[in-house]
Amino acid sequence: MQKTALLFAGQGAQTVGMGQSFFDSSATARALFEKANALLEYNLTEICLHGPEGELTKTEHAQPGIYLVSWVAFGLLKEALPDFRFEAAAGLSLGEFTALAAAGAIGFEDGLKVVRQRGIFMQEACESSQGGMAAIIGLDEQPTREVCQESGATLANLNCPGQIVISGDKASIRKACELATARGARKAIPLNVAGAYHSPLMASAQPKLKAALAAVPIHFPAVPVISNVTAKPHGTPAEIHAKLVQQVTSSVLWETSVRYLIAEGFTRFIELGPGTALSGFMKRIDKQVQMLNVNDAATLQATVEAIGS
Repeated sequence: MQKTALLFAGQGAQTVGMGQSFFDSSATARALFEKANALLEYNLTEICLHGPEGELTKTEHAQPGIYLVSWVAFGLLKEALPDFRFEAAAGLSLGEFTALAAAGAIGFEDGLKVVRQRGIFMQEACESSQGGMAAIIGLDEQPTREVCQESGATLANLNCPGQIVISGDKASIRKACELATARGARKAIPLNVAGAYHSPLMASAQPKLKAALAAVPIHFPAVPVISNVTAKPHGTPAEIHAKLVQQVTSSVLWETSVRYLIAEGFTRFIELGPGTALSGFMKRIDKQVQMLNVNDAATLQATVEAIGS
């Protein structure tokens, strides 16, 4: 039997209009958008569907917005395929919360509230630290690690072969980009982000997130959920709590996480949520697996047909 893993989008996937076709075509989707507005006590739906872009890109809105649209995609897939089963889940940074919700480890409502808080805490850390990030294209992991050691930057996201994102204060990022280019990187591109995610500069968010998570019931997942921190399945609820706090300053081991799933026999992956970044990473990791995505009504239909065939 084919083993299926769900992959959930992370921050950076947000775009004005995300979820619009779900909203327009599905009463189930509209109900979830309305529920999110009520839970958060502000109109997140309006920001997702109509922006403005400057509001949507704020971490405090982008994180719950992506979580919500990804959850809608998941809900509509299950609605279209009542017998659909998946055997594992993973998510890129923020998406790890959606993966845990899909696996029943946290409730949708608790997850939405805590990712909104996480976004606020991380925004506060960004504003107090003045950091940045850059994408290093075409340089292997070891020389990129050496660049980070020499510049003071940190490995933030190990996404796929040939694409690593680094994080740090702005002077470190500038130096790292220069060093990476000198070492043979095809490109070293500073990113338009609010701060130095997945680096020690986010540490001030950790105690706040730890306190917020303490109020959230966490259960054993129904299927394995891969931790960004370890690239292995989460363990006990207490370990999930600790890893979600640790994740704020740790490197996201995405490529290793996906390779773990492939080694475990997974041959079908479904990306849920806005954008197709995770599908793009998969092309660089392993072109042999089946990669589907659900980011709007058309891709939902295509995925339903592919699974049903």
